[in-house]
Amino acid sequence: MPKSNEKPVKSSHRFYSPARLSLAVLAACICLLYYGCTSARSDRPNLQYVSTIAGIDNTIGEPFGIAVKDGETYVSDGEKGVIWRIAADGVATVFASGLDTPSGIAFNTNGDLLVADAGSNSIIGISSSGTIATIAGSDATWMFTDHDAVAAKFNGPVGIAVAKDGRVFVADTYNDRILLIYGGKVATLAGSGTGFADGTAAKFNTPTGLAIWQDKLLVADTGNNRIRVVEPDGQVWTLAGTGTSDLVNGSLLSASFVQPTAIAVDPDGTIFVADGNAIRKIGGVLPMVTTLNKGDRGTRDGDLWISRFNRPSGLAFDKTGELLVADSENRLVRRISADKSNHEITPDEIAARRDKPEAFRNLQPARWPYDPPTAKRDIAGTLGEVRGEIKPGSDDEWFHNGLDIAGAYGETARFVRTEKVLKPVATENFNTLRELIRMPTLGYIHIRLGRDSSGNLFDDPRFQFQKDTTGKLINVRVPRGSKFTAGERIGTLNPMNHVHLIAGRTGSEMNALDALILPGVADTRPPVIEKVTLFDQNWHELETAAADPRITISGPTRIVVRTFDQVDGNNQRRRLGLYNVGYRIFQGVTPMTTAPAAEIKFDRMPPNAAVKFVYATGSHSGATGETIFNYIATNAVEAENYREGFLDPTQLDAGAYVIRVFAADYFGNTTIKDIPFEVKK
Repeated sequence: MPKSNEKPVKSSHRFYSPARLSLAVLAACICLLYYGCTSARSDRPNLQYVSTIAGIDNTIGEPFGIAVKDGETYVSDGEKGVIWRIAADGVATVFASGLDTPSGIAFNTNGDLLVADAGSNSIIGISSSGTIATIAGSDATWMFTDHDAVAAKFNGPVGIAVAKDGRVFVADTYNDRILLIYGGKVATLAGSGTGFADGTAAKFNTPTGLAIWQDKLLVADTGNNRIRVVEPDGQVWTLAGTGTSDLVNGSLLSASFVQPTAIAVDPDGTIFVADGNAIRKIGGVLPMVTTLNKGDRGTRDGDLWISRFNRPSGLAFDKTGELLVADSENRLVRRISADKSNHEITPDEIAARRDKPEAFRNLQPARWPYDPPTAKRDIAGTLGEVRGEIKPGSDDEWFHNGLDIAGAYGETARFVRTEKVLKPVATENFNTLRELIRMPTLGYIHIRLGRDSSGNLFDDPRFQFQKDTTGKLINVRVPRGSKFTAGERIGTLNPMNHVHLIAGRTGSEMNALDALILPGVADTRPPVIEKVTLFDQNWHELETAAADPRITISGPTRIVVRTFDQVDGNNQRRRLGLYNVGYRIFQGVTPMTTAPAAEIKFDRMPPNAAVKFVYATGSHSGATGETIFNYIATNAVEAENYREGFLDPTQLDAGAYVIRVFAADYFGNTTIKDIPFEVKK
């Protein structure tokens, strides 16, 4: 799990039992036979380029399921509750509306579109004319029963697939079952509860994507981090995945998946999986799992290997053999093709699509995540602060991606905005200090979800708890489509004693001080600059002569600023990170440039790869210990862009100059410090 908000909890390793090993060998034999028979006649295009076909204009809210019919692409939109029809020229029009968090989609043998409508716990049929009818399930139910189709009860169905003979398969995601709809009846094909087990008494954990594979059914078993196979008689075996959450390529026995969500099969039988932010492939004469892109979160078209996605949730092949992708968090529909003839999204288009703080902050009335909603609370951490400690050779540090709002142990935390859950797995890190729930535009961390400080469960069916065989709580899920209004309970504060509030969509987090209105917040206190230190290119500190306060600079020089901020009313010990740090060069009173020579700015979340471009050795902050922010002011960091920089004396004439360092908070308070230096030729 990426270091995007708090230090991640590492998954434990699992080992193969003899039975598991024999099933995996069986899987490899089946794949070897199948691929060996089909690969010779393959005429599938070599998929190597990514482009964007719809969504650049922000029309689509959350593309999730995807299907193709008669040269047109159909996409479910979980946020807006509609089905989009995308023509060959990329124009998207509404095909059907009035749905409740539509998820997986597939066409049946009659040409009707079937929709797993997670929010209404039902399967919906939409005719070619757009007429909507309920095929199975009844609204507002949170339990499972086998029954006549209309009377059947689902729990947030997410995946759907249709066989050539008309049988409909459904991933009843939060009942952890695979269901079969046929002849007006709904029956369990596989699954006997939450967990992991193969065979006739198989168990799944939050199954999502489904695909037909010969006479078998493939299942993206999201919570188990595996790809499973269901035989026609209901027998289940594991095709690939060790159960460890990781992006590891290799054989079917050794490969690992992060969080497989969507699955599709090309005409040759090669399997493609949307896994976390990666597109994976299972195929080859000797079947292997490979990753087609790097798996980094973001938005990038072009060569497939360097492309970036953000929670892709739907995959489908068109009649030309190109792979269409519902890229959910990016709100785009993408195509993986054999050539570059399609539109590649540009950096300007990406920037124009981002949520703007001024619009974001006015989406809901202002409130804090506690009661009373307008009572000011201490701010204990801001976006961009280092977490962990910067040390030589270490990579165990990351950026803080939200706003820490102090509270009392066991205090009730509340939603600050009305939203519904869209991520199939919206909760993470159960019963740890980093337990969280991620809503579409806000995230909440350090909370006992759905329970009080004593562990007693809320009487709220949206929080669905899982137990082990001894009855011990082991997880909590909040199904896709669950709706919460501002002010409703999330849970209670754990010993971290604050809500870590994330503002912005995943991968596009904004500075919460900018993106939210928090009643009573004020900051009239300028930042404190404790020290400015100059280093040469190799990190050797530059010194002044005893009789001369000026430093002589002869080569590329780094400027490190030790500084911190505080807001009004905060406890004196609370040191906050800065919003903006940089420098300019002056000769006398004349600035050498009209803009800062370089600056670090935290209006949006940078990638964690940039953390050592912002902070020098010794920087440290977190729940315990001393807080030190050593900013490398000669580097430039803003949003996803970052680079190393230096003060270069070769660009200056010989003479005396001043480095004017500035440190600014979000509220506009700025502190400057001048450092005299001399350039000699």
